[in-house]
Amino acid sequence: MTMNAMLNGKNAIVTGANRGIGLAVLRLFAASGCNVWACCRKPSEAFTQEVAQLQEKHSVWIEPVYFDLQNSEEMKSAVKLIREKKEKVDILVNNAGIEQKGSLFQMTSTEVFRQIFEVNVFAQIEFSRYITNLMMRNRSGSVVNLISVAGLDMTGGYMAYSASKAAMASVTKTMAAELCSYGIRVNGVAPGIAQTDMAMSLTEQARENTKAASLMQRIADPEEIATVIRFLASDDASYMTGQIVRADGGMA
Repeated sequence: MTMNAMLNGKNAIVTGANRGIGLAVLRLFAASGCNVWACCRKPSEAFTQEVAQLQEKHSVWIEPVYFDLQNSEEMKSAVKLIREKKEKVDILVNNAGIEQKGSLFQMTSTEVFRQIFEVNVFAQIEFSRYITNLMMRNRSGSVVNLISVAGLDMTGGYMAYSASKAAMASVTKTMAAELCSYGIRVNGVAPGIAQTDMAMSLTEQARENTKAASLMQRIADPEEIATVIRFLASDDASYMTGQIVRADGGMA
């Protein structure tokens, strides 16, 4: 199998597919022969054009699905649209999430903690529950959760975000244990800093500190993270589950 055909004929759901790592995943999956339900919060002309170009270039179907992760009713409607396609769901990439503006934990309100956990943890679990129920019917599937090195290492100034990602690392391992008997693999990718809107919202000093902490001394391209996600999603990783794979330029 060629690298470009790693996901040929598979059907994937990708959240946060309109920018950053999610957009890189959408492009790479399409190039690898994968059909995609491309989930994001709001439609835009640029994203509509992107989807049309990818479909034409790679001869796959891409179905935009719009919903807010903080709105359970919108999420249920989105899942209904996915079911109505009557196509097998092979892959789920939980990529969407929100960041935290840097602040010490004494200065971070409980409201901020709740909002970040609502999107980065609770919504991920709810959406995964719906989609893995579909996978269980076919007794196969692959789930890839986006974690972060911030959830694995100590990161001062971003406790709410780091804690939410640490929670998702634990969720990933527990999902893997519970779903393995249904033929569903669950893994996580923990990127270091990448060229995304989220990373660019950090202070310049925070970005420089992160770069300095890695052996490669640079920021990742989103495509470099997407290739790791593609591997875990593919049958090439058929003996991997419950793993958190670091893609951090050597920060460990």
